[in-house]
Amino acid sequence: MTTKAYIIGVGMTAFEKPETRDWQYWDMAREAGTAALADAGVPYARVEQAAVGYCFQPSTAGQRAVYELGLTGIPVYNLNNNCATGSTALMTARQFVEGGTADCVLALGFEKMTRGALGGGAGAGDFKTSPVARHYGVMAAAHGFEASPPTAQIFGNAAREHMERYGTTEVQLAAVGAKNHQHSANNPNAQFQDVHTVDEVLAAKTVHRPLTKLQCSPTSDGAAAAVVVSERFVDEHGLRGRAVEIAGQAMTTDTEESFASGSCIDAVGRPMSRAAARLAYERSGLGIEDVDVIELHDCFSINELLTYEALGMCAEGASGKLVESGATTHGGRWVVNPSGGLISKGHPLGATGLAQAAELVWQLRGEAGARQVAGARVGLAHNIGLGGAAVVTLLRKS
Repeated sequence: MTTKAYIIGVGMTAFEKPETRDWQYWDMAREAGTAALADAGVPYARVEQAAVGYCFQPSTAGQRAVYELGLTGIPVYNLNNNCATGSTALMTARQFVEGGTADCVLALGFEKMTRGALGGGAGAGDFKTSPVARHYGVMAAAHGFEASPPTAQIFGNAAREHMERYGTTEVQLAAVGAKNHQHSANNPNAQFQDVHTVDEVLAAKTVHRPLTKLQCSPTSDGAAAAVVVSERFVDEHGLRGRAVEIAGQAMTTDTEESFASGSCIDAVGRPMSRAAARLAYERSGLGIEDVDVIELHDCFSINELLTYEALGMCAEGASGKLVESGATTHGGRWVVNPSGGLISKGHPLGATGLAQAAELVWQLRGEAGARQVAGARVGLAHNIGLGGAAVVTLLRKS
């Protein structure tokens, strides 16, 4: 027997450029965790387990983080799934609740990063031992290596393939960056809140052709959290008005399809995302036609386009035209990344998936202020990490 799982409280810090604030990861965790508990109206003493995600802190950093909230002796699970770490923490919490292991679980993610491009573990010195060596091997065979950041390079090469295969244009790629920067102007938690035109996005410094700086997510410090509870907990505490159901969720990892084609499009995760979306739709009984608002993993502008296709928002190869049409912003069919997404809100790896969930909870409750999507009832979160993992979550407000 399983029970439904609900999010009753969310919280996050502002996402900041590394070294901007004098804080440690436990300070971030305390701020986000305290906010989530306050939003839920639940004291930390009611939390029975904690699932804590991060990538760059040492083992048991999860305990050091939640000790800021209380010393109650609960189990703490330390999780690392690359850029999908935050959603992995949320999924772990949901599974505890749905499986009857606990009625109230805290999902927490944080990251304290360093300035500069993310290396991706594929530098010349550690390529053979990197967990993503196979992914970069696909890129090397098709495109070689250039003197640019490895993660930008593999996604940039995926963009080149998309352009060659489907006729996608640099203007369409830049439209993703312009849209998400425009959205973040209404998000006080976003790392960047400046609006940029498509021409300005195109004119920015090239990181790896065709991707410019304004199409790439930055390194960031920050934390986010969610309180996940059972249906029994919701009813016993009269929380129906605040609760948002986790209607369906799925995680997938790489399959043979990720590598067989020799394409960077597949190596960076479109097959994983497509499979995760299909499972999440099946488990929720919902489809993309039911979704109103989406927070997806736009680590680079091309990944937003690839994800449109993986989620079934358009046919394969048609994503450039979809963003260009205005279908993915306010007034369109869906609003994608109203928070500003990773490109403009920021990308502290362990926190990203939970920040997506927080944004969707606020949207579905009608609490998103100037960036509110009118009448939003169903939200979709998509979080992906090379190595690899893709998590798709469907949230519903009754």
